[in-house]
Amino acid sequence: MDVFQFILMLHIAGGFTSLFTFWIPVVTKKGGKAHRLSGWIYTGGMIAVSISAVYLAGARLMDSASSPEIISFALFLLFIAVLSSSTAYYGIRVLRFKQRQGAHKHPLDIGFPVLLLLSSIGMSIYGFLHSVPLLSWFPLLGLFLSTSQLGYWLKPPKQKMHWWFEHFGGMLGCSIATITAFTVFGAPRLLNIESVTLLLWFLPTILLTPVIIGLSVYYRRKFS
Repeated sequence: MDVFQFILMLHIAGGFTSLFTFWIPVVTKKGGKAHRLSGWIYTGGMIAVSISAVYLAGARLMDSASSPEIISFALFLLFIAVLSSSTAYYGIRVLRFKQRQGAHKHPLDIGFPVLLLLSSIGMSIYGFLHSVPLLSWFPLLGLFLSTSQLGYWLKPPKQKMHWWFEHFGGMLGCSIATITAFTVFGAPRLLNIESVTLLLWFLPTILLTPVIIGLSVYYRRKFS
């Protein structure tokens, strides 16, 4: 087994780990043992996915034999790595600084959203220039999440339990990246499908965004 195959297996293992555990923290008691344990298992899987995705995408991009389609998928894989790692990191860091009273400007906490913002803009431009709908429109999610994260860090918190909403928003945003990556890369290969509709690629975003909004409304009413 060569290095590429080993990293690919690590990527798949991390992806399935995250895919099967992301829902457990949502339905279990918040702050409980099951919530924390499953949350860290999910985060560990996403770390493996993100790091391996950078290597896999880089290997495809540096391969002179890669076709335009392979390059597009490699770029999307790289963007998913940035999106998932940024949102997962954000979801964890807001818990650490939940007592803050003013603006927060730690280089890493600001740097990750800036990286996601620049990646989103660059990926969307590439998608429009090369007529790749997935790369044209999906980065808008990263654009929204990155500006939201920057707005949260750079302004003093005004909302009660602000860290709570940012935590589950960040982690569910990361789960959108997880499920989308599986929909684009994993499911077609497992089901031996050569191509899927663009709507199916956007389905995780369409389904999970209302869940994030609904939970936000529910907990705002509960805490108030």
